[in-house]
Amino acid sequence: MPVFILIASVVIIACIILNKVTNKLGIPMLLAFILLGIFFGSDGVVKIEFGNYDFAEQICSAALIFIMFYGGFGTKWSEARPVAVKAVLLSSLGVVLTAAITGLFCHYFLKIEWLESFLIGSVISSTDAASVFSILRSKRLNLKYNTASLLEVESGSNDPCSYMLTIIVLALMEGSASGGGIAYLVFAQFVYSTVFGFALAFGSVWIMKKYKFSSAGFDAAFVLAVALLAYAVPSLLGGNGYLCTYIVGIYMGNQEIKNKKSLVNFFDGVTGLMQMLLFFLLGLLSFPSQMPSVILPAVAIALFLTFIARPAAVFAILTPFKSNLKQRLLVSWSGLRGAASIVFAVMATVRPASTSNDIFHIVFLIVLFSILIQGSLIPLVSKKLGMIDNKINVLKTFSDYSDEVPVQYIKFKIPEDHFWAKKKVADIILPPETLLVLLQRGSDKMIPDGETVLLPEDTLVLIAKAPGEIEGVRLTERQIEPNDELAGRRISEIPKRDGMQITMIHRNGKVIIPKGYTKLKSGDLMVINRVE
Repeated sequence: MPVFILIASVVIIACIILNKVTNKLGIPMLLAFILLGIFFGSDGVVKIEFGNYDFAEQICSAALIFIMFYGGFGTKWSEARPVAVKAVLLSSLGVVLTAAITGLFCHYFLKIEWLESFLIGSVISSTDAASVFSILRSKRLNLKYNTASLLEVESGSNDPCSYMLTIIVLALMEGSASGGGIAYLVFAQFVYSTVFGFALAFGSVWIMKKYKFSSAGFDAAFVLAVALLAYAVPSLLGGNGYLCTYIVGIYMGNQEIKNKKSLVNFFDGVTGLMQMLLFFLLGLLSFPSQMPSVILPAVAIALFLTFIARPAAVFAILTPFKSNLKQRLLVSWSGLRGAASIVFAVMATVRPASTSNDIFHIVFLIVLFSILIQGSLIPLVSKKLGMIDNKINVLKTFSDYSDEVPVQYIKFKIPEDHFWAKKKVADIILPPETLLVLLQRGSDKMIPDGETVLLPEDTLVLIAKAPGEIEGVRLTERQIEPNDELAGRRISEIPKRDGMQITMIHRNGKVIIPKGYTKLKSGDLMVINRVE
C-alpha cells in the first residue's frame, strides 16, 4: 500500500508540473498525461504491469461521470442558446453521420468486417469536451460567431450518442439485439435519461435554494452525490447515464444557487484530477510494442476522420443554417477525439463480442493523432481563418466566469446608542466609495433604499473595491449594449426591482461605485446584487 500511494502521489505531482509545461509549449495537457501513463506502463521505463481492461473500464467510466457533469455545469446557457440547435444536431445527427461514414471507409477501404467497421466508427464518433475546453481556456481563443459556445455544447453533449451507438453495435455483434429491442434501447437511452435528468435537476436546485447545509462543504458533497445519482439511476433502468449527467450539470450550472463559486472551484479540481487519472490510466493500459501492427489502419482512419468524415458531417448540418464558411472549417478541424473514445474502446474490448482487430490500440493512436496534431494546431488554424475576435472574451462562455468580482464587504450590527439608529439611509453619511447593499433584520434580508429607517440591532453590509464575498450577497453581471434601454439613463431613473441593486460598474478598465446620479454608458459592465 505505501508503494502504491507513493506512485500515485508522484504521478499527480508530475501531471500538475506537465500541465504547466504543456501550456507553455502549446501542446494539449491531456497528451502529457497519456505519455506519462506510457512511461510508467509495462512497455515503458517504470514497467508497472497493468493489463486489467475490466478494472480500467470501471474506473474510467466513473471518471467520465464527473467530466460529463462539469462539461454541462461549466457551460453558460445564455451564451450557448443562440447556437443550441446547431450544437444539438452536431452532437446527435453529426455523431451518427460521422460513425456511418467512418464505418463505410473501414469496410470498403480497410476491408474490415461490417459490424466491426461500424463499431470503430461509433467509438470514435464523439469529440472530447476536456480537450476542447482546455484549449479554449488556456489559449484564450475568442472565436467569432459564437463558435466557442458551439464547440463547448457539442463536445460536452455528444458522448451519450456515441455511447448509445457503441452499445447498439455491440448488441448486434453479440446477437442479442432485435429490431424491437434496438427501438426500445434508443427510447430508453433518451427518454429515461431526459425525464429523470430534469426531474433530478429541478429537485436538487430546489433543495439547494431552500435548505441551508449545516456545515461548509456539504453543498459540494450534495452536488457530488447528485452527479453520481444522475448516472446510476438511468443506467439501472436501461437509460443513458452520461446524457442524464450532462443534463443535470448544465441545468444546475446555470441556476442561481448558493456558494456557486466554491462549487465551481471544487468541481474544477475534481474534474482535473479525473482527467489526470483517466488519461494516465489509459496510457498505462496501452502497450507501445503492439502499436506498430495497427499504426497504418489507425493513421488511415485518423486522416479520413479529420479531413473527410468530420467535415462532411459538419457541412451537412451547418450549411442549411447558412453558417459562415470559416466557422464550418474551424468546427470541422476542432473535432478532437479523446477520453470517451478510448473508454468506449475499452468497453468494446471487455464485451464478449469478438473482433479481429486490436480496436483499443487503433483508437488509442487515433486519439494521440487528434490531440497532438489537431489540438496543437487549433490556435493557428483559428488565426489563419480569421476567426479570432479580441473584442469578445471566450471565458464568458463558461458559467464560472462572472463569479470573480473585485469588491470587498464590511459587515456590522448597529448598537442601541449608535447615531445611525432610527435614521433614514438618506440621512446618514457613508464612507467614500462605499455602498449599502444589504440590511438584515432578524431573519429578513432586504436591499435598503434612501427611505429605509435603520433600527438598533440591524445588521448592515457595505461594499467597496477589492476582492471578497459574503453570505447573503450574490453578484451577477450584465453588459450595456449600444441599443440597451438602460444606456444613457441615470441609476435613479431606473425602475426599482425588489431584491435587485446595481452595486458596481466596470468602465474602460475602471471600477465605479454608482450613486443615484451615475449615468450608464454603452459598454459598461454592471455588477448586480440580488438578495438570496
